[in-house]
Amino acid sequence: MILIISENKERATNEIIRWLISLEKDFIRVHEDEVFEIRIKEKRIYIESQRNCFFIDEITSVWYRRGGLQFLRKKYDSQAVDIHMNEHQHWLENYVRNFLEKKNHINKESNYHVNKLIVLDTAKEIGFDVPEYFLADNTDNVEINKTIIKCIAGNGILKFQDYHGSIYTSVVEKKEEEDFFITFFQQKIEKDFEIRSFYLNGKIWSMAIFSQNDNQTKVDYRKYNKENPNRNVRYNLPKHIEEKIVILMNKLDLTSGSLDFIKNGNEIYFLEVNPVGQFGNVSFHCNYGLGYEIAKSL
Repeated sequence: MILIISENKERATNEIIRWLISLEKDFIRVHEDEVFEIRIKEKRIYIESQRNCFFIDEITSVWYRRGGLQFLRKKYDSQAVDIHMNEHQHWLENYVRNFLEKKNHINKESNYHVNKLIVLDTAKEIGFDVPEYFLADNTDNVEINKTIIKCIAGNGILKFQDYHGSIYTSVVEKKEEEDFFITFFQQKIEKDFEIRSFYLNGKIWSMAIFSQNDNQTKVDYRKYNKENPNRNVRYNLPKHIEEKIVILMNKLDLTSGSLDFIKNGNEIYFLEVNPVGQFGNVSFHCNYGLGYEIAKSL
């Protein structure tokens, strides 16, 4: 039985499920708003929500997409007993998650978020070319028009009550008079094109994105120009780059993810890795059939 942990309205998950049905593989999909109660039946751990119920030892593979397992915690009248039992319930939940993560899996809830700074340090240690980066709380030593800023955190989305806002990579065009919260700065690299690579269990599929020819997308291709889309084509990374990708993903304990690079002349610069990366556009534009590859590996 395959366990899929995802958000309610996640299109990539729906695609994988279609492939699982085609491959006649049994699965359970867990949504982010489900709350499970841990039970014991026949000396086995059994978890149950209003939508799903299963013995955890019946799970053979896990695909963690987004969201996470949530558990119902019992409350007790006595504060001392409640604190004591809350700790017991925490460790029981931790055991269930750990048990499932030891199964054949694509990504894990426990390392859904990666620290961008640690990833970049690790990439440099492995031997990737990485644009120079630093942290600062002012622009005193920042080179104007030669430096970009990015989020330290991987998620550049602000969720407001009525809409979502995205934080894009931008070029520093002027000095700031006042200090600000510690910010991630990086050397701006003039690019021939960008590369998005999807990694799965040691295999890599890459796509070249010709975003530099459009002012809207030249700094951050996620500012999609729907009227005049970027050209996207299959691309083969050099073997030594792919070997470093495998080393990096193993060091980060990631079985899957999307990696971003910039090509400049003979140099390929590593930018970042997204553990729960978007693979749909890479699969669609390059006809890689990544949905099938993911379903087949589960």
